[in-house]
Amino acid sequence: MRNPGLGRNHMDRDVHSSTRTAPRWAVAVALLVTAGLASSAAQWAVSAAAAAGQTATLAILHFSVIKGTTWSGAHHRAAQRIAQKYPNVKYVYREEVGPDVTIPYAEELIRQNANIVVGNAEFMGLPLKEIADKYPKVYFGSVVASDVTTKRNFIRFFPRQYQALYLEGLIAGALTRTGNLGVVSAFPNIQVLRRTAGFFLGVQDAAKALGKRVTVYVKYVGDWYKPTEEREVATTLVSQYKVDVITQQTDSGSPLDVAQERKIWFVGKDMDVVGFYGWSSTDTVAVSFDTRWEILYDRMVKDWLAGNQNPRTLLYLGMRDTMTLADGTVEPAVDIMNNKQVGVDAISPKARPLIPASILTLVTQRREQMMKGQWDPFFEHAFVSNGTGLALQDTPIPPKGMVVKKAQQMPSDEWLLGKFNFDLDGMTILK
Repeated sequence: MRNPGLGRNHMDRDVHSSTRTAPRWAVAVALLVTAGLASSAAQWAVSAAAAAGQTATLAILHFSVIKGTTWSGAHHRAAQRIAQKYPNVKYVYREEVGPDVTIPYAEELIRQNANIVVGNAEFMGLPLKEIADKYPKVYFGSVVASDVTTKRNFIRFFPRQYQALYLEGLIAGALTRTGNLGVVSAFPNIQVLRRTAGFFLGVQDAAKALGKRVTVYVKYVGDWYKPTEEREVATTLVSQYKVDVITQQTDSGSPLDVAQERKIWFVGKDMDVVGFYGWSSTDTVAVSFDTRWEILYDRMVKDWLAGNQNPRTLLYLGMRDTMTLADGTVEPAVDIMNNKQVGVDAISPKARPLIPASILTLVTQRREQMMKGQWDPFFEHAFVSNGTGLALQDTPIPPKGMVVKKAQQMPSDEWLLGKFNFDLDGMTILK
């Protein structure tokens, strides 16, 4: 059974060159792609000699419980994988850490020799910047929700989950028979808007390729974790809007439960819940994506072991960024995954025959291209505002129809993480 756990606080959260790189893409990368996409493996290399003389303690402050949760559970798994890879790295943690106790817990762990201290959610991780100057030899870090504030030793990080969500959108757009997809969402915030945009672009590309019309309905429940409301919204999407594929930008298992009960397809997020937790089965879960936070932690650990006093302070890693685990597995920061299968094999064996071969080929092609840094949905597509979203203090919602970003341009990491405040044109936002 799923652990009901704790939802993320309302204030928060809101991933190799190729011999066939197209010249236009190569030029675009040189001119437009941020340093995060352009980083090379060599930049992060740490010599055995440098690492051998150092030991490190990675301390993670988890905002929720770990057991039975996809968010803190994935962070916990990540740190365990780091400790397994590096015998000279120890992992310690605290659970259910709120912003009022972030600093006391951090200082306690520093007294116990923690060298890297991370908050796994923004609302309780941001206070760490207040003590960064006090402990200049310690790396501090926090997940980015919308604030991209950094300091010399205060690192902000997030994976490019939108890349895997784009692939999920291709699959969902091909699977629907009613032409109606539903998103049970938390509330308008930059993380949700950005991730939903990735999914929507995939749906649009599938619909265009197959010559079909697909509508994406989004309905908010008001917070990250509201099991009762999430169930009600999921039920409404199925009953009133004839949704036959449903996904979520919330944290409870209620949408998955409704999908299983109503015998429709579910598209998952954050973690391979079938493979790692045994929630439901591939009879219901068409595909999910798995977040490997260890790739981001690996960069921090390598920098610290190498004695780097000026580490990179904004990490936005995606499918081209990888890590080799202790068992030799090479994994990207994010990937589609279901029942411990990746790539097109992550698609449910029951769902795969329902998807046209052209879409399966496209999923494989786009995944390979993103892993090689040759293609990105946010580079490829224009961003046209739907006129809905989240008004920021210094950034109003762009009017409907406004082209905020042209096709064949890559927004900066800072913009994607801190300013993407609108829905894409064509989405249906329900009241």
